[in-house]
Amino acid sequence: MVMAWKWIVRRTRDSKPFFFAFATICGVVPGVIGFGVMTLTNTRSDQLESQLRSKARPETTMMGQVNKERLAEYLGELQRKENTNDRYVAALKGETLTRKPYVRIQPIPEKTDMEQKK
Repeated sequence: MVMAWKWIVRRTRDSKPFFFAFATICGVVPGVIGFGVMTLTNTRSDQLESQLRSKARPETTMMGQVNKERLAEYLGELQRKENTNDRYVAALKGETLTRKPYVRIQPIPEKTDMEQKK
């Protein structure tokens, strides 16, 4: 095995066509194998998808809907070219974004003296 590796190293160093052929083989062969595996294992069918959706737990369905709404909101902001840096600023300050229109940032309520003593 060591001799084969040394031979490959020597050949790639001495011959540019061999180098390009070896590099192509190293890139193309795994790509073809990966594509074949993904094609064979892809079970995309409407019947299977509807069966899986009907068996989904309610919290899974709810989280999917929430994620879909959040993504739609974020993509809408990007389409309107709104400045979304305030999301990161809010996160660094420990604040959260609200769902109320025109009010994007809502600070986390401060702890009262009674809560701090507990």
